Amino acid sequence: MIVSLDKLKQNSEGRVVKINASGAIRRRFFDMGITPGVILEFRKVAPLGDPIQIKLRGYELSLTKKEAKEIFVEEVNYHD
Repeated sequence: MIVSLDKLKQNSEGRVVKINASGAIRRRFFDMGITPGVILEFRKVAPLGDPIQIKLRGYELSLTKKEAKEIFVEEVNYHD
């Protein structure tokens, strides 16, 4: 199932399938390594709900929920 990154369950992994952002924000995502096909892990949410923390390409990154809503992922389950 494809969902926006902010809807991914905590401690689950997803493969980026689409980035809805354009312009400078899209470029910023690409510069941070958020590209179609990359696997990322939704690590945790801040106590007040924003930002969220993800892990990808060996490092951790914080994104606002507004940014996360622009990134669409397909949940990946390696434990099946």
